[in-house]
Formats: sequence, structure tokens, C-alpha cells
Amino acid sequence: MKLVTYSAGGEQRVGAVVGDDNNQVVDLAAADRALARREKRKTHAFFSDMLTLLEAGSKGISAAKKAAAAASGASVKPLSKVRLKAPVPNPRKVLCLAGNYQDHIEEGGGKMEKQDKETPRVFMKPPSTTVIGQNDKILIPPVARSIDWEGELAVVIGRKAKGVKPKDALKYVAGYTIMNDVSERDLKIKKRTDSRPRDEWFDWLNGKWLDTFGPQGPWIVTRDEIPDPQKLDISTFINGERKQHNNTGQMLYPVNKIIEYISAIVTLEPGDLISTGTISGVGSTTGTFMKPGDKVQIEISSIGVLKNTVAASKK
Repeated sequence: MKLVTYSAGGEQRVGAVVGDDNNQVVDLAAADRALARREKRKTHAFFSDMLTLLEAGSKGISAAKKAAAAASGASVKPLSKVRLKAPVPNPRKVLCLAGNYQDHIEEGGGKMEKQDKETPRVFMKPPSTTVIGQNDKILIPPVARSIDWEGELAVVIGRKAKGVKPKDALKYVAGYTIMNDVSERDLKIKKRTDSRPRDEWFDWLNGKWLDTFGPQGPWIVTRDEIPDPQKLDISTFINGERKQHNNTGQMLYPVNKIIEYISAIVTLEPGDLISTGTISGVGSTTGTFMKPGDKVQIEISSIGVLKNTVAASKK
């Protein structure tokens, strides 16, 4: 099942994408109301927003599948008539991995070292200001110089997870989506006399935090449809030209090991996003960066295509 957050008639709603061509969307709350009347029961309270639905766990997912299958009439609209938002517009946490593919580590002149396989490198993006959705604009502010793309598989957590073992980790996943870990490679806010390694590290980290630098979407594909997240092809296209291409089977830390590591540090909650790192083909390798007017598409097999445009921002 493909779960979406969308807006229609000025209201934000939770839906399921259906149809052979993924061309229709079911309003899950409306479909559930109609089904509840037929079944003579109360409506479910968890179709108000995506976070609430994910917090309902397997019960919520099962109810969503049943409502989508029974939907008809006014509860079904053409997907072209609504505006997709980020699938989880308000995640509590957006966690990301750096250097999770050998080809990406080495494309910039780095060398694979034993430590790269021993512990992952995890950082966070501010969820309330970086997250945008399908067809939203990636904004380049005046302080930005070198804006890069990073196509990535993102994991959507479906259950509270702490101290999870690798063999159980995928049970805590609600589904998967696509994320672009947009990065400013040459952030300079103010001049300084010299740059120490720790200064440069913070420049790199702060360059991940700019507004709109966490596009996600177009939807969440539930875990039952992707039993093995290590068998997915990833491609990134800039203005129709493919820049990145690889397979998630090349991750240094597969999804279950990532969840194990992060859940040892912090409790993962329903709706948390984990972006699993990018592949080779980023712009910094060739000095080619995104500019206003560019069209960015990230495609992952079994999920779909995340589409965004790039625009300049005054602030």
C-alpha cells in the first residue's frame, strides 16, 4: 500500500494511492466513515494525520488497507487533482547517514578504511524546516554557494524502538520513501582567520540544515510490499540527465544494522525518518551544483519518483 499526505479543498488529509497507474487517491477518513456505516461501528480516530496513523501501528495499517479496498464515490479522487505533501509532514526526528556506500566515500578522493565498516556516522536535520514534499521547491538562500543532490532510501519507523536487535529491526519499520539529503558544500556565513578540522566539520554539518533541504516522497510504500530493502535501485536525474545510479545492496550498513545502531542511542518513534546515505554521482565530484530552474528527480525501484524544482530564496 502507498500512503500519502495530501491537500485538497484547503485541508490536509491522509490517503492511499490506488489504481493500476497510481493515478487515484483515497481519502482514508472518508472511506472509513462510509465503511463504518455499513459495518455499524464507530469510525477510527487515527486517520486525522500520518503521524497518528503510524502511531496506531499494525491496527492502523490494516484499517487503512481495508478502507482503501472498499472505497468508492466521493472518497476517491484523481491524484492529479490533489497536492501531495511530504508523506510525514511533521516527523519528530530526521536522521541521516554519511558515508554509507563505498563508491560515495571514494568518489571524492577518499579511501575506504576499516573504521568505515565498524560504526555508521549519523547526523540529524531539523524536521520542522527542512522537510518538503513532492513538487515543492528546494530554495537556495543567499548564503548558499554549492548546493548538491543526494538521492537516498528513507526508512519510516512504525513502532517505538529502543535497543533493537538486527534480526528484529525490520519489524519496527512502517515502510519506505525517498529523500534528497540536499547539502551545501561550501557554507560560509562569516569570515574567520583560519579553519580547523572541527570548524570544517561543523561547516559540513550546518550545510545540511538549510530550509527545504530534506525533500521526501512521493509516498510511503508499506513494509509488506518491500520485504527486503537491500534490493532497490536508486537513480538521481538533474534536468533529465542521470547523475547517480546504484543499488541499496551496496550499503555498508543495511537497514537492520542502522536501526540497531541508532536505537542503542535514542528511542525511535513512529514517523521518525532515517535516510540511509547516498551513492556516488554527487555534484561536488565534478563541481556541478544545483541552480535555480533545475528539475531534480530521484527514482527508487518499488517506490516511485520524488520530483522537485530548484529556486532562489531572498533570505
